[in-house]
Amino acid sequence: MAPEAASSALCENRFLRHCHQALRENRLVLPTIPDISLKIRRAINDPKANNSKIAKVVQIDPVITARLIQIANSPLYRGRRRIESCPEALTRLGLKAAQHLITSFALKMVFKAKTRLIHKYMQELWQHSSYVAAICAVLAHKTPGFDPDRAILAGLVHDIGAVPVLTFADAHIDLIDQVQNLTQAVAKLRGPVGVAIMRAWHFPEDFETVVWEAENWFRNQSQEPDYVDLVLVAQLHSFIGTPKIHDCPRLDQIPAYRKLLAGRLDANTSLNILEAAKEEIWQIQNLLAA
Repeated sequence: MAPEAASSALCENRFLRHCHQALRENRLVLPTIPDISLKIRRAINDPKANNSKIAKVVQIDPVITARLIQIANSPLYRGRRRIESCPEALTRLGLKAAQHLITSFALKMVFKAKTRLIHKYMQELWQHSSYVAAICAVLAHKTPGFDPDRAILAGLVHDIGAVPVLTFADAHIDLIDQVQNLTQAVAKLRGPVGVAIMRAWHFPEDFETVVWEAENWFRNQSQEPDYVDLVLVAQLHSFIGTPKIHDCPRLDQIPAYRKLLAGRLDANTSLNILEAAKEEIWQIQNLLAA
């Protein structure tokens, strides 16, 4: 948004003005990941840890343990025999994949609200984010150089900056004169707030780029595709069949589209891939929603 337009928006949108001021004064409440998720991440990143030690930390939370075993036995990772224990699940999934998946489980907990209006927004935001995450995973499987589990996490966090704005709205519902003001505030603040969350959560720097550039359709930073490109293409796919698609460029117009699948991705190819992967997308969404 141009400086003049931004200034005008702040003057006209009372909610945006208050939310923007709260951000500047560090009063905007950033979501936190549950402690158990952080403990597991630290254990996995400890170079001295092994599967057995990490499993002991994971098993503190029986829900996370059960979901890791469930995913290890899902068609996405299924091996020749059924997994029954946490150490076996960690071995099959791999520690980095397990770390990304555990963080993904925890993310759903931050999409919450008390008022009916904001609860609806949060639900829609989670559904969109989990759908984009599932499409990211499918495209990552088909594109050399991408980690599907990392792609899921990138898809889930691409709009995370909207959460504190919605949380602020939940606590100051009287500031919202019309729904468009909330939509405008989310669009303006999701990028900088998302970067602040990624830094607070100590996520890798490229995730900051994901949340900042997630709607920069004509971004073309390098010849090699990255996770921003994956999220951009996944988002446009997620909008197919919805009114949102009319506000966005065509898939074949954006640079990210041409870079994926080593240049072999065209409209028919990508749509066929996602059509064939409907079951896989549905399974990933179900695992994230559980």
